[in-house]
Formats: sequence, structure tokens, C-alpha cells
Amino acid sequence: MTGRSTAQRRLGVRLGALSVGQLVSWGILYYALIVAAPAIAAETGWTLPAITLAFSAGLTVSALSGILVGRWLDHRGPRLIMTAGALIGAIGLVVVSAAPNLVVFAAGWLVCGLGQSAVLYQAAFTVVTRRHGDGRRTAMTILTLAGGLASTVFAPIVAGLLTRLDWRATFLVLAIVLLALTLPLHWCFLERDWATLPPIRPDEPVHRVGSVVRTRRFWALETSMVALAIAVFSVTLAVIPLYMEKGLSYELAAWALGLLGAGQVIGRLVYVVLPHRTAPWVALATTSGLAAVLLGLMALVPGPPWLLIAIGVAAGAVRGAQTLVQGSSVADRWGTRNYGSINGVVAAPITAVSALGPALGPLVVGAVGSYSAMAIIMAGFAPIAFVAARWS
Repeated sequence: MTGRSTAQRRLGVRLGALSVGQLVSWGILYYALIVAAPAIAAETGWTLPAITLAFSAGLTVSALSGILVGRWLDHRGPRLIMTAGALIGAIGLVVVSAAPNLVVFAAGWLVCGLGQSAVLYQAAFTVVTRRHGDGRRTAMTILTLAGGLASTVFAPIVAGLLTRLDWRATFLVLAIVLLALTLPLHWCFLERDWATLPPIRPDEPVHRVGSVVRTRRFWALETSMVALAIAVFSVTLAVIPLYMEKGLSYELAAWALGLLGAGQVIGRLVYVVLPHRTAPWVALATTSGLAAVLLGLMALVPGPPWLLIAIGVAAGAVRGAQTLVQGSSVADRWGTRNYGSINGVVAAPITAVSALGPALGPLVVGAVGSYSAMAIIMAGFAPIAFVAARWS
């Protein structure tokens, strides 16, 4: 019993270290640019869309390189690749801070994208799935709660640094913080090598990337996940201009965005306490159906403000649950062997769509003329996700 308690404590400490790494990595490699973009534009004269596009290019690199990272994590331990990811991310931020022009600035974010692929959710989900087995849902929830707090913790830190330093010095400080905190956490608390998996039973199917991607189930899952990501990210990331269009002040719309983020935490907590004995497609279909309803309400309901905010919080809960549905989808369908390789392929287009999320809404608005019309159109992707989920 004592040995078992010690092993559980060790698992808890390792999960805590991984969660702190997620908090810091998301805060610095993702949210910092979102906070600092206006200051960068004001000082350099670069346009906000150009700055955002450079950031999105880095996220696209993260999506593509995540396939190789997943394969590495399947066959080797996470210590080396995630420690290297922290180092590469910090180097990318140094390049960003020293960029004399927009081309070098974008190149810095491409380097950051390589680091992101090894330290953000997709890599961490692979570690949790391999390490925690049947207890992975609870571990993933703790992990994503930490990641969800990244904006709450780092947005004011970055804003405070920008009041005392210019944006270049701010990103240099953030590079040092990323290196000082996450590199030792990854090196000290991640496994150098995986324990040998039990031998494959004669009746146990072994799924590999090549065989999985040839199945209808894979393409149905991919279609559903990508359609859901398009709907959720394009509408929820545009909540401030959408709600201002409905008459809310900027301050109140900003509060709505903040409370939508709090809704993500609620959604993740609800997801983990629900029973998971149903077929894997049920969770995805439920999330997609709720997204269709709530995003449609965000588009169509004119007010009052309290109702719009409540709908936004509920939509945030769906977005929070979506992260866990995605993280569990591969293991629920094809088991935990080769999880990293298969999950890397599944996650790549979803990550790419998420990278384009901030630009999707405004692009559609330019064509249809209003954020409400854009939200109706983009919410229409959620029913597609619902239908495809049934075949996943």
C-alpha cells in the first residue's frame, strides 16, 4: 500500500510539474503576443493583421511539426523533446525581440512554432495518455485547467511589463522566464524513456497511422473536429466586436470575453465528472450540437446584455469541453498504443484552423457586412460537425 501511495504521489508531482509547464508555455508562447500586438504595431508601424499573420504562421508550423513530435513521443521518452521545445521557443522569442523588420519577426514566430509543437497541449496529452492510462481524463482536465489559467496569469504580467519596458525588452524577459521555468521542469520531471508496454495480446488490435487514416472513421472524426473548430473559434474569438455590434460597450464586451474564458473552465470540469460509458462519438456529437445552438444564439439574440453574457459563458463551456473531447478522441477510438503518432495527424488540421481563427471572422465579415451575419454562417459548421460525429 505504501509503495502504491508513493507511486501515486510521484504521478501527482509529475502532473503538477507538467501543468505548471503548460501554464507558463501557453502564457508566453501564445497569449503574450495577443496582449502585446497593439504595442508592437504602434512602435513599429507594422499593421495588426500582418503581426497576427506572422503569429498564425508559427502556429501552422506547430501543427505540421506536431506530427513528427507525436511520432518521437511514441517511441522515445518526452524529456529530451520537450526540454528542446522550451529551448527552441526561447530562442524564437529572442529572434522576435531583436527583429529589425517584419520578415525577421515572422521568422522568429516560425521558430517559436517548432517549440510550441513540443511543449503545448498535443505533446502534453501524449505524455498524460501514456503515463496515466485509464486515468487520463482527470489528468487532462487538470492539465487544461492550468493552460486555461495562462491568459489570466500572463495577460496582466505582459501588460505590466509593457508599461515599464518596450515590447522588445518585454519579449526578451519572457524568453528568459520561459527558459528558467519550463526547461528545468521538463528535464527533471519528465520520463527519459518510456517503460516497456505490455506484450500485445493475440486478440488486441494494433492501430498505426497508415491503417487508421485509410478508415472512414478517421475522416469522419477529422471532418467533425475541423468543422467544430471553425465554428467555435471564429465566433468566440470575435465576441467583442459581435457584442459591441449589439449595443454593448467595449468594457462590457471585454468582460463578456473574460467570462467566456471562465466558461471554458466550467466546461472542462463538467466534462470530467460526466459518465463516459457511451460510444466515443456521443461526446463529440453532444459538443457539436450544443455549439450549433449556442453559437446560433450568440448570432441571433439581440439582448439584453446579461443574456448575451450568459450565452457567451455557455459557449465558452462548450469550447472548454471541446479541448478534452479532442484530447480523448484518439485513445477512445484506437487505444493508447501509437497515440502520439495518430494524434499528431488528427490534431494537425485542427491546430491549423485554430491558428487561423482570429482571422477567419474578420475575413467573413468583410464579405457579409456584419459580425452577426458572420456568426450565423460560421455557426453553420457546427451541424456539419454533429452529422460527421455520428460516423466517427
